[in-house]
Amino acid sequence: MSGGVPTRSPRVRRVLRGPRPEAVPALVGRACALVGLVDIAAGVFPRFRHSRMHTIAEVLPGALGPFAAALSLSAGVLLLLLAHGLKRHKRRAWRAAVVLLPAGAVGQFTYRHSLVGMLISLALLAPLLRHRDQFTALPDPRSRWRALANFVLMGAGSLGLGLVIVSAHPGRMVGDPSLADRITHVLYGLFGFEGPVDYQGNTSWTVAFSLGALGLLTAVTTIYLAFRPEHPAARLTEEDEAHLRALLDKHGGRDSLGHFALRRDKAVVFSPSGKAAVTYRVVSGVMLASGDPIGDVEAWPGAIERFMDEARAHSWTPAVMGCSETGGEVWTRETGLDALELGDEAVVDVADFSLAGRAMRNVRQMVKRIERAGYETRVRRVRDLGEAELERIRHAAEDWRGTDTERGFSMALGRIGDPADGDCLIATAHKSDDHPGPYGDLKAILHFVPWGTDGASLDLMRRDRAADPGMNELLIVAALQAAPRLGVTRVSLNFAMFRSALARGEKIGAGPVLRAWRGLLVFLSRWFQIESLYKFNAKFQPRWEPRFVVYRASGDLPRIGFAAMQAEGFVNVALPLPRFLRRRTAPARVCAHGTAERNVRAA
Repeated sequence: MSGGVPTRSPRVRRVLRGPRPEAVPALVGRACALVGLVDIAAGVFPRFRHSRMHTIAEVLPGALGPFAAALSLSAGVLLLLLAHGLKRHKRRAWRAAVVLLPAGAVGQFTYRHSLVGMLISLALLAPLLRHRDQFTALPDPRSRWRALANFVLMGAGSLGLGLVIVSAHPGRMVGDPSLADRITHVLYGLFGFEGPVDYQGNTSWTVAFSLGALGLLTAVTTIYLAFRPEHPAARLTEEDEAHLRALLDKHGGRDSLGHFALRRDKAVVFSPSGKAAVTYRVVSGVMLASGDPIGDVEAWPGAIERFMDEARAHSWTPAVMGCSETGGEVWTRETGLDALELGDEAVVDVADFSLAGRAMRNVRQMVKRIERAGYETRVRRVRDLGEAELERIRHAAEDWRGTDTERGFSMALGRIGDPADGDCLIATAHKSDDHPGPYGDLKAILHFVPWGTDGASLDLMRRDRAADPGMNELLIVAALQAAPRLGVTRVSLNFAMFRSALARGEKIGAGPVLRAWRGLLVFLSRWFQIESLYKFNAKFQPRWEPRFVVYRASGDLPRIGFAAMQAEGFVNVALPLPRFLRRRTAPARVCAHGTAERNVRAA
């Protein structure tokens, strides 16, 4: 590839750098988590307080005075909440721990006159103070929706832990209260009121204080998250978008995923020269970039360095999804990260495409059958459509979405018909009916974004579920046949994960490991349609371009995978609004190369 890329071995490899960051924050975080678990156990289970661990539990931070159970429980939960932030070098977690541990030490000495308990608190405090320069990470981007999530999660956890507390004293419980009575007692207790369950002796006070402490923690953390200064989710500013469009005008033909950098829910870092950029989104502490950097290859290292600096400043886990082989080579060379082949992108060269020949027989027959059924196609630039037709297409795309959750991140633009996206292509299928639907004769939609000046990259595939099967094949063929008229010489279709493993695993002579790996992928295709998407792409006889995931360590891969699934919309940890409450005029955000997975089965 031209543009100043050094000539190197085509293998993407890891370049070793210096030693890993010091492990003190990780050790301190684990110590806080361990202390928190022991404190919770000491506060919940009465037998634990009289076991061989009793002498340890009594001197751990939180076991204070006559309210030992409630305070131990509170301190345990707080330390567990702080542990993850300490492991990620978070400055605010460090500040909270520095305040909490001396308070525990003072409490040990004041209420219990326990010198050992005070020393244990100070022993945890000592490495925090000594290595304070390692706790410099800035807070993650956040919004006040975190308060709602905290209320739901902490409330559910408090309810579960409260049931354990209520049931942990069977020998002192009066009668045999039902499960409903115990749940009622927990709910009352979280709000500081006495419930229907009664105990002998002082156990009622212990349970009441423990439940009250859980309720107070839930309320305090929720109020804090609701009223703390808000850091909005990533958004491209108008200035950033204009800068990216200028870079794409000059270098957009290099990467078929380049135009997807213009999603407005991404953030961006530019190289010092401004000639290159990396767009990203932070999901669950993972800083996810997608595709190759935008701009001049010679300036890529500067943008990559800015990206890594940002990741270090916030203690985010850096990762890149779907970069090309050239991009993977530059990322690994400049950062010492590793690269793993993720799958292949299907690219069709328009000059070589034809419906003739045995290999295209199935597609040819399907297209002819649909055309005989009365369907016609139109392929146009977005700027050539009227606003009324664009609005109808937007609404249809939203209503025809296969799931309530919007999907897409790395290979989706997230909107249709924006005035700034006039070069995008829209292919539509139409059929006149005696009983037209809410969108008239419109039956299916394909949306393509520009790939430089002479290419197009598939964004979304949507169709009316009542339409005949084969709409996707019909519109892809229509787009490829109309491409010369529109000045398009290459079209990027869907991304097929693990395509090479599927292709090699079904060949004669494949080994047992490869066959087993293919069998697992076929099994997973029941949910993710990995095999179906590969076979759908293969119908059009494309060339396959490998794509890679770039990561720091093998242990990060599960976390990166989960974050990527969240970003793409396959895993939803938020609480979405009911569909009837959503604004119909909002632009549809759809997974492009991934959205097709839901449409292939119908095709």
